[in-house]
Order: sequence, then C-alpha cells, then structure tokens
Amino acid sequence: MSDSAAGRQGTIDSPATGSGPTYRLAGASVVLPATDGDRRILTDITFDVTPGEIVGIVGKSGTGKTTLLRVLGGLVGISSGTAQLQGRPIDGPDGRAVTVFQDYANALLPWRTVERNVGLPLERTVPAAERRERIAEALALVGLSDYAREHPWRLSGGMQQRVQIARALAMRPRVLLMDEPFGALDALTRANLQDEVLRVHSRTQATIVFITHDIEEAAYLSDRVFVISGTPGTIVDEVVCALPRPRGQLTTRELPEYLEIRRRLGVALGAGGAP
Repeated sequence: MSDSAAGRQGTIDSPATGSGPTYRLAGASVVLPATDGDRRILTDITFDVTPGEIVGIVGKSGTGKTTLLRVLGGLVGISSGTAQLQGRPIDGPDGRAVTVFQDYANALLPWRTVERNVGLPLERTVPAAERRERIAEALALVGLSDYAREHPWRLSGGMQQRVQIARALAMRPRVLLMDEPFGALDALTRANLQDEVLRVHSRTQATIVFITHDIEEAAYLSDRVFVISGTPGTIVDEVVCALPRPRGQLTTRELPEYLEIRRRLGVALGAGGAP
C-alpha cells in the first residue's frame, strides 16, 4: 500500500491515544433468558482496554467468553454495571467495533467475488469511488490484492479468513473483535494468520480483542490476557504479556518470558485463577 493510501486511512492508522480507554467495563453483568428462567452469564466484569492494545480472553467452555465479546460489539446488552466504548455507553452495534467470526465459510457469500464480499458492508453508505479505494486498501493489508476477482470457494480456509478480516478493515473500525478466529484452521495456517494479524496491527494500530481456547496463541499475540472462570463467568486473572515486538513464531516462543506467561495462563485456567 502506498504512503498516500496509508495516510488516507486516518481512522484506522491513527487511533486516539490520549482520550482515555477504548473500553471501560465496571461491574458489568449479563442475565439472559433461558428455558428454566433467567440465567446469569457474566458477573462483575471490570477492566479497561487501552487504544491500540491487543487483548486476549481465555476461559473454559461455558464461562461466557463469547457473550462478553458480544457485549463489546453491542450485540448483547448488560443487565447491570457499565460498559463504555470510547467514553460512551455501548448501546447496540456501530462501525467503531467490527467482529470477525470463526466460521469464515458461512460469513462469506460464495456467489460474490472477494472484492464484493469485502465491500458488502459499505454498499449502502459509502460512495462507489471511496468504496473501491477502501476495498483495495483492505485487501492490500491482508495480502490478497491479487485475488480480488476470485470467489471465496476457490480459496483456502486461511485465505477465506483473511477475506473476512479485510471486510472488517474496510469499515475502518477502531476495534477488531475476533471470536476464536483461527480455531477451525490447521496448525500451520493458524500460525501464519497469527502473524498476519500482528502485521495488520502494526500497520493500523487498531485495538484488537480476541477470544481463544489456545493459551499459546493468547500469550503470543496479546499485550494482556484476561482469564474468565466460573458460572457465571468473571475475570479471575489478568496476565501481562511484556514480550518484545515484532514477535516471531520461533524466537518469541523460545523466550523464558513467553514460557512463564504460558505457565501462568495454564495455572489460571486449571486452578480457578491462582497466579
């Protein structure tokens, strides 16, 4: 991507850094209806996420990880407490935070080309010339410029997931929310996409919050990791991942600091959050 194109991406390249946290949750709880009555899914969730930070969320199945991500995306409302995005209460989805899902195959429209999939959320709101520019920039960010005219079903799973990431980037969000984005991929493809996300982050400085079951992935990608435990789920540990950047699959994973982060996350998940 040219320097001029990068400059035009101001809303994604230059997130506000002096205006407080991107997210602030304080005592947030979620109660949802169930067949046997209301069920508390999350309780007393409290944390901040700073602009440009990569935050991982890990926890066992049934602890409310996906519900928490949906709260951050405005898809699920809180029942008590506060949840703010850039200083304003989260009140439904908006273009500031965009979610990338694990199920890339069903998230993409197979009859549309890659570029038309990427441009889908822009069609009713963005003029055609600007839409073409955003699509080209987003595809360049994820290394798919040469596949703009292909159809998703002709691409590998990893490439399809990159299309979904490009579609999110084309909206120029402040935040990328990722729900186990690599869980359905093989180990080699998953590692390549982890590095792709780090490259995208270094170019855009977007805030990224992602869910994973993989503590090694959480340690490798994150600046901090929140551990959720219990039913209802609550944050039981916060692990700082003070690893040097840029990170590499071999060099970073051999560091003693990485091994200690991985150990601490494993203990937190296996022992209810004991450090």
